[in-house]
Amino acid sequence: MPVQSLPIRETAFHVRLLHQYLILLKNYPILTKSVTSGILSAMGNLLSQALEAKRKAKEGTPVKEIDISGPARFAIYGSLITGPVSHYFYQHMEVLMPTTVPYCMVKRLLLDRLIFAPAFLLLFFFVMNILEVKRWEDFQSKVNSSYWPALKMNWKVWTPFQFININYVSVEFRVLFANMVALFWYAYLASVRK
Repeated sequence: MPVQSLPIRETAFHVRLLHQYLILLKNYPILTKSVTSGILSAMGNLLSQALEAKRKAKEGTPVKEIDISGPARFAIYGSLITGPVSHYFYQHMEVLMPTTVPYCMVKRLLLDRLIFAPAFLLLFFFVMNILEVKRWEDFQSKVNSSYWPALKMNWKVWTPFQFININYVSVEFRVLFANMVALFWYAYLASVRK
């Protein structure tokens, strides 16, 4: 009696996408994290603009068209700064504070929240000022008016996520995990920068 072949069920798109991402992550970790950061950062800015347009429409005020330069700036920042800097930060954190170090979970969180987050936020304000072709005085004014509120919000929003990320997420997936949270964080930052 001949054996019949059963048709192979095609793998779902999201499974194939994840598989491809894992291959790229293994072969090109920094490039993959950089491109992912750029895409998700741009999406965060688009989300911010969409939320702003929805709010204005609800209030009955005129709604501006999508400003494509915003997502472009965020894509540049995500690709050139967020992806590579985060990759190296998480890699060095593993070396500096391995899981064998006493209280490493707390030490990692403190390093991230008290050193990395303030510096990275300031870098964000600085790079965005450059990408927006603004003057030094504009940067100083923006830092004076928005840095402290944004940093306090960063500590409120990011602390639980970063505790999970730096202590329970495998190091190769930390940038992706942070990028998923950052999608909404960049929407917030884009609205604060206005």
